[in-house]
Amino acid sequence: MASAATAIKPAQTGYPPDDDAAVVADICGTDEASTCLRRLEPPLAPGVAAEREGVDLSYEAIFDNCRRTLGDDDVEAGIVEGIDGLRVPLAGDREVIDLVADLGLSALVVAQSGLGTLNHTALTVEALERRDVEVRGIVLNEYTGKDVAERTTPDEIERMTGYAVGTFPPLGTITSESVIDGVGAAIDVKSLVA
Repeated sequence: MASAATAIKPAQTGYPPDDDAAVVADICGTDEASTCLRRLEPPLAPGVAAEREGVDLSYEAIFDNCRRTLGDDDVEAGIVEGIDGLRVPLAGDREVIDLVADLGLSALVVAQSGLGTLNHTALTVEALERRDVEVRGIVLNEYTGKDVAERTTPDEIERMTGYAVGTFPPLGTITSESVIDGVGAAIDVKSLVA
């Protein structure tokens, strides 16, 4: 039986205690909901952590494992999670954006929701467009609308980038209704897996 979606974490740093794949599996109630290809202890960019630990972190192995998981007949939709940004050193001289472009993926940009997000979100979108990566939308993470900066950010990012902007509530407050209201109202979620 095919799983609805599988999240792929190419490399997890700061492990333990950080383990994004485990968080996804826990929320979804099944280990099949996520996989992590490599775990490294130092809380640094994967390429930097591997170098400091003297670990061989192969871009080709990460790429091949992502491609294999995405092409698995049991996976209806694969989601490759970025690692704190597109220009983060992944392995050798390759960055996260190289993996996204080389895999031919489209992108859903997830950004912080408060003050300071306009610049880095617009630059992220610009970097994806330069690499011919299709941007499917933008989601502001842990959105509460607590202040003027946060409340004006969705419209301003949409104006700056031309992409639909949805919002995602803080982790502890997530319900199916809050996801539908915040993300689904702005972005055609079904098109993300088509």
